[in-house]
Amino acid sequence: METRRETFQDYPVYSLSEIAFSLHKVVERTYPQPYYIKAEILKLNYYPHSGHCYPELVEKEGNTIKAEMRAIIWASHYQRINERFIQITGNPLKENISILCLANIEFSPKHGLALHIQDIEPSYTLGEMVKNRNAVIERLKKEGVFTANKRLEMPLLPKRIAVISVETSKGFSDFMTTLNGNRYGYRFETELFPSILQGDKAITGITGRLAEIEMRRQEFDCVVIVRGGGGDVGLSCYDEYEMAHCVATFPLPVLTGIGHSTNLSVTDMVAHKHNITPTDVAVSLIDCFHSFDEQVKDLQHRIVTVGKTIVAEQQALLLELDARRKVAVPKVIVHHRTLLGQLSQNMVLKAKELLIQQQSVLDMAGRALDRQGKLRIASNREHLERFSDVVKALAPAYLSQQRERVGVLEEKIQLLHPNNILKRGFSITRYKGKAITEASELKPGDELVTQVYEGEVKSRVE
Repeated sequence: METRRETFQDYPVYSLSEIAFSLHKVVERTYPQPYYIKAEILKLNYYPHSGHCYPELVEKEGNTIKAEMRAIIWASHYQRINERFIQITGNPLKENISILCLANIEFSPKHGLALHIQDIEPSYTLGEMVKNRNAVIERLKKEGVFTANKRLEMPLLPKRIAVISVETSKGFSDFMTTLNGNRYGYRFETELFPSILQGDKAITGITGRLAEIEMRRQEFDCVVIVRGGGGDVGLSCYDEYEMAHCVATFPLPVLTGIGHSTNLSVTDMVAHKHNITPTDVAVSLIDCFHSFDEQVKDLQHRIVTVGKTIVAEQQALLLELDARRKVAVPKVIVHHRTLLGQLSQNMVLKAKELLIQQQSVLDMAGRALDRQGKLRIASNREHLERFSDVVKALAPAYLSQQRERVGVLEEKIQLLHPNNILKRGFSITRYKGKAITEASELKPGDELVTQVYEGEVKSRVE
């Protein structure tokens, strides 16, 4: 016999289970196969002891939640889904990421509506991550800070280094071992600022450490962020705006070695310089010192070379002056002796000419005396005597002047004598009697004789 349904004010009354089972049948009939659904994981709710995961999925429009639904990933599916997600995206399933999941829509009378997730497509999430990464890059470029850290001038010798890492990590160990064990013996001053280096907590950890370093920026030349001892899992934090902006706008050059083996993170892009491994970062710092060292050695070599060239040129000039002196002195002496002889001959000729002229004048005076009388004769005799005195007085003075000129020339010639040059501190080095002008003329074991002002010094080439 059919049970009569209870009513209330002529309306039928249903039990909760009846409604629940009805909804179950409706959902089962309406959604018979799994569907691809895109959503955002608000909370992951993973329980390691059971292996089950109960994500809370939402759809947002801006900061407003349009829809929210509970989901389930059983342990039998979770491990496979998470491993594949890590393999493709480099990150485990986590909160605040967009996903495309394959899920059955089920309604349980006891637990209500839920999405039973069978699979998650990592490529969709990866695409969303790439979109977010590109958006961060564009934002930094629009703000004009994308290359700000690269434009900073790296100190010539970056000796004082602030290191953000984990003290127990292999990356930090590799960095310090390479830096302090460099074969050139360069010494660096480092201070460790410990921080989590991967996962969402790395953002607040690293930016917090950078804030501490900025307060003491006068104590450091640059900042190094190094990480090692793991794969690329959990490194999406380096593509986040907050992390990249902090590095891009930091007032000291930032060097990264966070281990991205495939793609460059945004943080790597905005850093002053990036390397894949901590060892490479240490090598780049060592290279700064080595490059400066090589420049110093090159300048030292050039100074020595130029110095030797100048000494050789001066020695060659000294030898040339000595050779020219040896040739010029005899010529000058002969020339001035010839000139002196010519002057003497000219004086004799001039005297004779004067005597002849005066003789003629005397003859004329004699004839005039005959015409003018004894008074005229006496007057001309007096004139002749005065003129003769002038000739006698001029001749010795002229000869004395020429002798003085010859004396001055002889003094100048004596100043060019080698002994006078040696007396001023110069020396002449000879090998087998020949003056040495180039070091390349000698070989080890050659015996040299160096002449100084007083004596000679013997030496041997080594």
